[in-house]
Amino acid sequence: MCFYVCIEQAVAVAGAVIGGILLFVLIGMTAYLLWKKFCCLLSYEKLTSSVKTTNVNAFFQDQINPEMQLKSTRSRSVPFIIPPTLHGRDWINLTNEEQVQEDSDPYMIPQSGPRSSFHSLAGAYVVGTINPELYKFPEDKSETDFPDGNIGRLWFSIEYEQESERLLVSLIKVRKLQPPADSCSPFVKIYLLPDERSCLQSKTKRKTLNPQFDENFVFQVSSKMLLQRTLKFLVYHVDKHKKHHLLGQVIFPLKNEVLTDDNKLVIWRDLEKENLEPPSEYGDIQFSLSYNDYLGRLTVVVLRARGLKLQEESHAVGVYVKVSLMNHNKFIKSKKTAAVLGTANPVYNETFSFKADQTELDTASLSLSVLQSIKGEKTLLLGRVVVGPFMYTRGKELEHWNEMISKPKELVKRWHALCHSM
Repeated sequence: MCFYVCIEQAVAVAGAVIGGILLFVLIGMTAYLLWKKFCCLLSYEKLTSSVKTTNVNAFFQDQINPEMQLKSTRSRSVPFIIPPTLHGRDWINLTNEEQVQEDSDPYMIPQSGPRSSFHSLAGAYVVGTINPELYKFPEDKSETDFPDGNIGRLWFSIEYEQESERLLVSLIKVRKLQPPADSCSPFVKIYLLPDERSCLQSKTKRKTLNPQFDENFVFQVSSKMLLQRTLKFLVYHVDKHKKHHLLGQVIFPLKNEVLTDDNKLVIWRDLEKENLEPPSEYGDIQFSLSYNDYLGRLTVVVLRARGLKLQEESHAVGVYVKVSLMNHNKFIKSKKTAAVLGTANPVYNETFSFKADQTELDTASLSLSVLQSIKGEKTLLLGRVVVGPFMYTRGKELEHWNEMISKPKELVKRWHALCHSM
């Protein structure tokens, strides 16, 4: 009996000893953590009061004094700082006249013990600055910058599903419409040219010059024919008598776009006024001219043609434009567009450049010929127009040439009637 009592006493003593040890360890760890935190606070206070590095201190003074920042109209640069660990390197070739501290400077000696992010700057010096403005994304000014004479701007997106052969068109919005009356109730018709018999139409937005549509449309078109197609957007206004007024149009050829399932293109285009005059006898062609007097470069942008008199209407019929530069009626050089199949109203949007010295503009001319090609048959001339100086042209063709010269580096766009004479 006495033996068991001794064992119980021994177990109780051992438990008490172990509990005491654990309590002592816990108290010690708590004291160590409090001491470490206290040392960090002392290190921070000591650093903020004693660091004398001129360039870093100036940087923090700028951060502390917001009133001085508000007075500065220029965005502040961010210092590029050399940490103390790299002070052994050779940093002689500085470009901003910052003073390099000597190795004997006590603040350049790494200190032991706990360190904060501020403490790590002790002994550092500024060797340059980074301008944050250089790394900003360019500001989107598509909704604020509108040229003079602008009649509106349209945003849309397109993507193509290869497997289902569907062209997905999203009509996003239109801004800054110029209706004939104060109020405007716009809607949009969308065509996939050359098919002008069918179209898709948006909802009408009531009493707004800046309609937000966010509507999706689907066109079924094979991948082989996709690049031959052109999107046409017509923006209309409905008046109180339910009459439709055309406000403008956007023509967007698909041939120069990369359309895939994972490539959704968001695009904006300025509205253009539709040519409401009936086509001339042999059709009309629209193109832009520009002359860069510094580079001696003549640029022609072939935009579209309309009302062409095709010799045979078939999907196999290709229509293209040949642009020729002449000087003293002598052939210099020619370039041609890609052929557009099966339409009397082809859209091209192709740009060509020719070398032409400024002294040659009084003797040079441009000939634009619209040609029809049928597989296995001879090429046929559908119409032709010549623009140039007084030596060769009169009327609208001469006016176009002279306006190009009077507005260097600016694209001058006009319609011209085609004739059939060679």
